[in-house]
Amino acid sequence: MTCGACATRIESELHATEGVSAAHVNFAANRASVAYDPDLLSERDLLDRIAGLGYRAAPGELHLEGDEPHWTSGKALVATLVLAAASMVISSISALRFTGWEWLVLGLTMPVVLTSGMVFHRPGWRAVRRGHATMDTLVSLGSLVAWGWSAIITIGGLDGHVYFDTAAVIVAVVLAGRHLETRARRRAGDAIGALVGLSAGTVRLPDGSDIPPSQLVVGTRYLVRPGERIAADGVVTEGHSAVDTSIVTGEPVPTEVAPGDEVTGGTLNTHGSLVVEARRVGADGTLAQVVRLVSEALSRKAPIQRLADRISAVFVPAVVLVAVATLVAWLLLESAGAAISPAVAVLIVACPCALGLATPAAFMAGSGRGARMGVIIRGPDALEAARHLDVVALDKTGTVTEGRLEVVAVETAEGIDTAELLATAAALEARSEHPVAAAIVRAAAGRPRGDPGTGGGRLPEDGFDVADFRNLPGFGVQGRLVRAGARANSTPAERDPATGDPDEDILMVGRAQLFEQVPATLERAAADHAAAGHTLVFVGSNGSAWGFLALADRVKPSSAAAVADWKRAGIEVVLLSGDNRAAAEQVGRQVGIDRTLAELTPAGKVAEIERLQATGQRVAMVGDGVNDAPALAAAEVGVAIGTGADVAAEASDLTLVGDDLRLAVDALTLARRTLGTIRGNLFWAFVYNTAAIPLAAVGLLRPEIAAAAMGLSSLFVLGNSLRLNRFSGLRA
Repeated sequence: MTCGACATRIESELHATEGVSAAHVNFAANRASVAYDPDLLSERDLLDRIAGLGYRAAPGELHLEGDEPHWTSGKALVATLVLAAASMVISSISALRFTGWEWLVLGLTMPVVLTSGMVFHRPGWRAVRRGHATMDTLVSLGSLVAWGWSAIITIGGLDGHVYFDTAAVIVAVVLAGRHLETRARRRAGDAIGALVGLSAGTVRLPDGSDIPPSQLVVGTRYLVRPGERIAADGVVTEGHSAVDTSIVTGEPVPTEVAPGDEVTGGTLNTHGSLVVEARRVGADGTLAQVVRLVSEALSRKAPIQRLADRISAVFVPAVVLVAVATLVAWLLLESAGAAISPAVAVLIVACPCALGLATPAAFMAGSGRGARMGVIIRGPDALEAARHLDVVALDKTGTVTEGRLEVVAVETAEGIDTAELLATAAALEARSEHPVAAAIVRAAAGRPRGDPGTGGGRLPEDGFDVADFRNLPGFGVQGRLVRAGARANSTPAERDPATGDPDEDILMVGRAQLFEQVPATLERAAADHAAAGHTLVFVGSNGSAWGFLALADRVKPSSAAAVADWKRAGIEVVLLSGDNRAAAEQVGRQVGIDRTLAELTPAGKVAEIERLQATGQRVAMVGDGVNDAPALAAAEVGVAIGTGADVAAEASDLTLVGDDLRLAVDALTLARRTLGTIRGNLFWAFVYNTAAIPLAAVGLLRPEIAAAAMGLSSLFVLGNSLRLNRFSGLRA
């Protein structure tokens, strides 16, 4: 394809094919996405249909061999430029115009126009035979008219100005421009290609054998050595290392991993060897899903692009008519020789390449930059939606907070050791599967042990087991600590005094209601923590409380910075939570959110978003869970935290591969900047064509200058789009 009109034509032809339900052709990406009924059509039928229009296509991820035309090779392009330059020098300098110089220039330009120019002539006239006109038609018509007129003058020995150099320079300049344009378009898509290339070449198994990544299945354990890429999403079973996840999440600092930690396929193991158990392989892996989402997004079109396509479809035929009108007008006012130059200039300068590239080039560059940062733009419509936002609504759990409880404080009665209280609670809670229990066990594992003199030796790890464990639904757990080897469920009368627990205390961990006696100091401290929204877990024995643990869902370190950035941009930030009011308001205060709504159901979140929209405000919703999916779909822009539920990602416009809330700020900023680039590109393309055609028609723009201007307009659009690659965001 050589211009946006080519993409529009292929798309129209596919749409008109019986059995095709949807077709999208992306000029900048050289990709077509087609949905069709396999009972009515085959893949071969579609390829033949495209071939009938004069274009070559290959299925799936295949690349066409010999796809690059002859003129893209360095030697052929250089030869074309040298011959065109020589003809221009001879034609422009009067001292070099010896007798019969026209014949020399004819010979110099013949291979340029008739050989190198075939890349325009064949597809251009093939399109004409099918009742269409393309950029190739314009270039072919312009160069052949100029060269043909000059050949007639020279061979016939007639009086008149010759345009051999003009014809040759048109071909050479457009070829050079297209060569640069092709390279720039590839750069715009390099980020996506880089993601595809992140897959490991081979996978080393623990026994030393190598297999291709395609043979990995869920459950396979494989070795990752220092400097190698992780072959598939999985869990570390052996080893410690730091993994560079920047290409997937955008996070610049390598992440430390140890047994039990999850790792992502395509990320780089920096040091230390790891053994990883594959959990998601092939198309189910994170990297494959990122590439799929970006590719799907590139196949869609924004409303602004559909407008540009409609203009491109009628623009080329209109230009041909303008060129004919220009020729006729100049023939009436001047000589035939004088009429050739402005008519050819109109044909050349009016190529709608810049118009066709304006949207797809910017969207490809923005999507590619986003993919490297960990932002997936699900489609061009998201850019339009993110243009003007008034409110950002944030889910609390897993979005603003870490999404898991942590022990934030330990309060004890007088004479009770803090470390023993925590360790005793962990000893009992280790038998429970409740999230609160898991948080307590994690906290105890990270704290120093109590001094044996304070009772720290009564822990199961120090030779004691938990006996008579009971789960008290809605209240907590209870049990006894006995020496290892004692019968766990024996009665007091059956126990051996030498091995039984000396004080026979029934230990309890749970709600305050489990305890009849709670010291006043603990009650006051508990009231303060409850007001802060903390979850309280009391610890004691025989109805007497020794102290309590305060748990909370920790706020992510990045959340306050993200909220502050939105507020600086004049965007209101609202916290929507299903949690209790005290906990939600405490989190809101910590990150600087002025308005918090708590105890909301999924339907309540949707209702709040709709209420904001009813006042004329445009809302973005950021969330991560299944319960956020309705709100993500209801908002103008839905932003899904990629670590959450798949259904949330499917309901969103932007997906984040990572849980850093600053990435949501970057995602919305990148979306707005990409849309701004598209609008700038379209403005330039329209202004260029609007101004250039009249200048060419009145003879103020020579054809060779018109060819250069046409090429520069496309390069300007591509260069403007590639500026998006420099977008850094908050985490730079």
